Amino acid sequence: MATEETTAEENFVENPVLKSIVDRSINKPEIDSLVEGSVIGVKKAAVYVDLATYGTGIIYGREFINAKDIIKKISPGDIIKAKVVETENEDGYIELSLKEAKQALTWSEAEKAIKDKTVMTLEIKDANKGGLILEWQGIQGFLPASQLKADHYPRVLDSDKDKILKELKKLVGQQISVMIISTLPKEGKLIFSEKDNNPEEKKEILSKYTIGQELECTVAGLVDFGVFVKLEDGLEGLVHISELDWGLVENPRTMFKIGEKIRAKVIEIKDGKISLSIKALKENPWKEFEGKLKKGDIIKGVVIKYNKHGALVSIKEGVAGLVHNSTFPSEAKLREKLELGKNYNFQITLFEPKDQKMTLVHLE
Repeated sequence: MATEETTAEENFVENPVLKSIVDRSINKPEIDSLVEGSVIGVKKAAVYVDLATYGTGIIYGREFINAKDIIKKISPGDIIKAKVVETENEDGYIELSLKEAKQALTWSEAEKAIKDKTVMTLEIKDANKGGLILEWQGIQGFLPASQLKADHYPRVLDSDKDKILKELKKLVGQQISVMIISTLPKEGKLIFSEKDNNPEEKKEILSKYTIGQELECTVAGLVDFGVFVKLEDGLEGLVHISELDWGLVENPRTMFKIGEKIRAKVIEIKDGKISLSIKALKENPWKEFEGKLKKGDIIKGVVIKYNKHGALVSIKEGVAGLVHNSTFPSEAKLREKLELGKNYNFQITLFEPKDQKMTLVHLE
């Protein structure tokens, strides 16, 4: 025959309501702790959350009012995280911080955006030497320069960081279409990309092009070191300044205009980039001198440019050689003796037409 104590214990175990009340009193969450639960109701002034063995949580009052935009996105069944601000109020509910619920929901949306490859248009807030600063749903994000499309990539010679920053700063205030590619909740940051993050698709696009192929292109960008040309939507190639013409090119901006149609030849496809040449479609002027000029020959030439190595001397449009500074007592003396635009006699010290190389010495 069961004792009275045993019967009471059995009744307690069999009574789920009573057991739930006891469990809740024993397993109360700590203030400031984070809890997770399923939304069971969204009312005009409160959100109710099922916190399992803890009981029912509530988001209301000032936090509810301050985050109505987020509450509009919450539906019954959503799993959210929240911060406990009161373990049990006068109505028996666990009071929760909507700020934490909002943050949790935002990170959840960010993860979903990554999975769905959602494209979003955001304003560029600031820039640093590494990229651009954006903001999404109150969370600051970073767009590395390496994740910019060709249209926005800082086209700077020699990767000068100060020049890169100057170019990136020009984008501040503009709208840009990006995708979230990574979340850093612990740091409260997101990582964005403007590029198409499908390497297989990019590989497929590039597979249509071959070295030696001649293409009709559109001038998309003019920079000190060359011309960017649009090959198709989402794909640009570079014609380096050295590949624009056989003759000396000082400033690409004086030769082409944005939107101008040009023809170019593919000379390299490497690391997802295409390099092209315009001069390759023109007759090579160096061929005229193959077998006709050699080391030791005396020729006439005109000084067309100074550089850090010396003076460039042209013997025909597109065919030029270098008179090195070392052949004079000083760089100043070279520039004094060899004036721009004037003709002088020179002796060839190196002539390699296949590599377009020639060096000269000035003859008094």
